[in-house]
Amino acid sequence: MADGVVQQYGADQIQVLEGLSAVRKRPGMYIGSTDVTGLHHLIWEVVDNSIDEAMAGFCENIDVVIYKDGSCSVEDDGRGIPVDKHKKTGKSALETVMTVLHSGGKFGEGGGYKVSGGLHGVGISVVNALSKKTVVEVYRDGKIYTQEYRRGDAGADLKVIGKTEKRGTKVTFYPDEQIFDTVEFNYKTVLNRVRQQAYLTKGITISLFDERSDQRYRFYFEGGIRSYVQHLNKGKETIGGIVYLEKEAPEGMIEVSLQYNNTFQETIYTFANNIHTIDGGSHLTGFKAALTRTINNYARKNEMLKEKDDNLIADDVREGLTAIVSVKLSEPQFEGQTKGKLGNAEMRTAVETVFGDAFAEYLEEHPADGRAIVGKCTLAARARMAARAARDTVLRKGFLEGMTLPGKLADCSSREPAESELFIVEGDSAGGSAKQGRNREIQAILPLRGKILNVEQARLDKILANTEVKNLIIALGVGIGESFDMERLRYHKVVIMTDADVDGAHIRTLILTLFYRHFKQLIEQGFIYIAQPPLYKIASGKNVQYVYSDEEKEETLKTFKGMKPGIQRYKGLGEMNPDQLWETTMDPARRVMLRVSIEDAEKADQVFDTLMGSEVMPRKKFIQAYAKRVKNLDI
Repeated sequence: MADGVVQQYGADQIQVLEGLSAVRKRPGMYIGSTDVTGLHHLIWEVVDNSIDEAMAGFCENIDVVIYKDGSCSVEDDGRGIPVDKHKKTGKSALETVMTVLHSGGKFGEGGGYKVSGGLHGVGISVVNALSKKTVVEVYRDGKIYTQEYRRGDAGADLKVIGKTEKRGTKVTFYPDEQIFDTVEFNYKTVLNRVRQQAYLTKGITISLFDERSDQRYRFYFEGGIRSYVQHLNKGKETIGGIVYLEKEAPEGMIEVSLQYNNTFQETIYTFANNIHTIDGGSHLTGFKAALTRTINNYARKNEMLKEKDDNLIADDVREGLTAIVSVKLSEPQFEGQTKGKLGNAEMRTAVETVFGDAFAEYLEEHPADGRAIVGKCTLAARARMAARAARDTVLRKGFLEGMTLPGKLADCSSREPAESELFIVEGDSAGGSAKQGRNREIQAILPLRGKILNVEQARLDKILANTEVKNLIIALGVGIGESFDMERLRYHKVVIMTDADVDGAHIRTLILTLFYRHFKQLIEQGFIYIAQPPLYKIASGKNVQYVYSDEEKEETLKTFKGMKPGIQRYKGLGEMNPDQLWETTMDPARRVMLRVSIEDAEKADQVFDTLMGSEVMPRKKFIQAYAKRVKNLDI
């Protein structure tokens, strides 16, 4: 009862969404989100259909085009979507797969595909539903068939518009502004995805053309995922050769490639029917189990581990590992429409057996590689034990002395993480201004002295021995490594606030490297931010304005007609008094902050390795390539 009125709830209140209206009503259920990630998911769904044709052996070329008018097309030279009349729907097969959920050539014994990336049969119909306009051309039987759709509904009947010797399908779609936050495709995002698909389907050619910038790329990899591993390890000092296996098992096709390098990070990508399973699943579990067991067996057999030595653990054998695990199976069971995790239990045993046997054989046949790999793993084990001792020291200080927080931390009075903010500030001077200007109820300040340790080139024991990093870890409260626990995070906004100069940018990069390598979940869940302090203070009489870029400065100066304002360039946060720092950078009502995200983990990993790793030449080439784009460079 509300306001004295009985709320009716009967059959009339039950809403039935017909056709594709359910997709438009709840798009996030089908593509994950309506932000830029969901937008690009439309391309992935259409490309996946063409990849299915390639995996079935009917397609050799896929062309992706991004147009100036905001549309995107995907064309393949496969068999072409059938156009004959469908017995159940009474419509053409084309219109059926475009407008009916859970329809397609991927179901049952008589399905058109032995292996496919589609699970639910909703991919192309969802793209159609979330596009203001979709045009499909089918080339088969010597004819060109076409049909146009508007927000999921057929705008006209299927018609023949000409003759052709081609075969295949071309889908052109215009993302709907009513659905998406943005409808502008990112060229690099699409480029990275199609490159990945080309690696996973050896022998296929995938082309990308961006009409907006006239950029084009073509990918063809005869080596498949072996080439993918080589690409991921580019610029790194590798250990041993590239291990590769491909085997048809009763459960499906299993393909694995791996190689070690001298870094401390692991890079493992898993795929099922060419779908990137970002959350892993049974195939990843089987791979990890076989890797650990096989290396331990080899080390024991060759007396590289003594009887008194403990076995190497999973973390030891994955340090510095780059690996691709790709499986293809007829009935994939994914969790969720976005297919983030493979659920087929039989794939765990299949991958564990097939990879374990092949890897054991490789190590026996390549003893030099075997010794180098075990040497890398045992070194990681020694570092792990040293790190555990160092971490236990940190935890003892934290827990056994009454949760003692760093002396430099000016904590907030709130104990509610959802409303609490931690500002990581460069230097004591800026820290002093921030402490005085902050909202003491919800804002904590942690000044860092100088440039923190570059964790890209350090193991955990060395990281925990660094005072500034250790203070930050204790302040966050989540622990690190094996003891990491998101539930203990003390602040749901962790803000990096550094000076607007080269040193400030360097310190920010060092802090981001720490977060990316050891607290990636904080980035993935949106807890890490970058403050945006103003670059200039422009004053004319009592009129004071703060601007955040050179472009904004020029626009602001145009408003001071006939007057000569004073311009102050802020190079350091310490140059601002507490009131100015609060007003411009810390006040939740007026500040501008950037949330740190990871759009492409593979690319992010490569950039961090290039900029912060031990290899000099890749960093030099990167600087030479991008130096001219840098603005506001203080020398």
